[in-house]
Amino acid sequence: MSGPLEGVRVLDLTTVVMGPYATQILADLGADVVKVEPPEGDVMRYAWPFRHPGMGHIFLNANRNKRSVVLDLKKADAHQACLALARQADVLVYNIRPQAMARLRLSYEEVIAVNPNVIYVGCFGYSQRGPYAAKAAYDDLIQGAAGIPWLLQKQGAAEPRYAPIIVADRSVGQQVASAVSAALYYREKSGKGQRVDVPMFEHLLQIVLGEHLGGYTFDPQEGEAGYARMLAPDRRPYQTKDGYVCALIYNDKQWKAYFEVLGKPEMFRDEKYSSQESRSRHYAQAYAFVAEQMKTRTTAEWIEALERADIPVQRMNSLADIVADPHLAATGYFSTVEHPTEGRLRSMAVPSEWSASPPQYRRHAPRLGEHTREVLGEAGLSGAQIDALLASGAARAAD
Repeated sequence: MSGPLEGVRVLDLTTVVMGPYATQILADLGADVVKVEPPEGDVMRYAWPFRHPGMGHIFLNANRNKRSVVLDLKKADAHQACLALARQADVLVYNIRPQAMARLRLSYEEVIAVNPNVIYVGCFGYSQRGPYAAKAAYDDLIQGAAGIPWLLQKQGAAEPRYAPIIVADRSVGQQVASAVSAALYYREKSGKGQRVDVPMFEHLLQIVLGEHLGGYTFDPQEGEAGYARMLAPDRRPYQTKDGYVCALIYNDKQWKAYFEVLGKPEMFRDEKYSSQESRSRHYAQAYAFVAEQMKTRTTAEWIEALERADIPVQRMNSLADIVADPHLAATGYFSTVEHPTEGRLRSMAVPSEWSASPPQYRRHAPRLGEHTREVLGEAGLSGAQIDALLASGAARAAD
């Protein structure tokens, strides 16, 4: 087996990051993912840096193990070809608004008319049961809606800022892959496919409000919203004499050990620090105290002292540090692969380890339309039909 989802075919009608990341997870786990792209290709193909236009770095890191087919779904012949692909699919994944899928005549009702058992998965901005149903959504907008910029300012940033990672798209992508796996298991037991919606806003709120719902957890309300430890201004990498260090002094044992490292064991008897409950009421003061103490030694001195005291500590890595990390080298997290057009590429491993059905790097991220002829032929179209689609512009194949 090439992975636990070997034999599952996924029709991937997604673009940008959220959907492609979800379907790459499925592809890494062994699914045969057929990526349908518009004639101009997925927009992430053109995100700099790249060696050749159309093969940008974000695209390469979200579309391995897939096959690319180009169809102009606004044309009738291409629409019919897409339905032929849907007829063979176990799963269809899309990440535009359902209203747009309806305009393309690829709504759930239209797809199950040709494949009643398909698992039809949509990932988009907002639940279709509320007034935001038709609103467009991107990662930045959903971060704002879920309160992330507000939280960063609340913690002490000079102004609201987005997290510098595509946190909504990628976290929802993981949820999509999880939902597909669960729906496949349900179909295995029941024989029934179904429609699954994974809205970005509601999903990201699960991540944000898991801790920050705070006092609103209770009815009537008990205290304010927000988790004080996360919002403490000094919950950040601590400045040392010569750099920064990441440390988390959390439980009673660790705080007691930390005061011993400082040569101030009596401080553990202070009411503010003596128990988890009392510290939870004084997080800002506790973290501010640690921040001042950390300035008195070098990074290396703190790492040695805290590790000896069994207190969690880690260097603050740059992106370059991560690429050179010895742990990642030992586990083979990064590997070098040969791409037929892009040359040598650094590829990241699947972040799970399997004893019986390990995922594999099976295919390079595809060129635009690299597999159009191959996939349409598998869907039952004749050579003449494929030639006609290509000649009319309804389909496109790589040179």
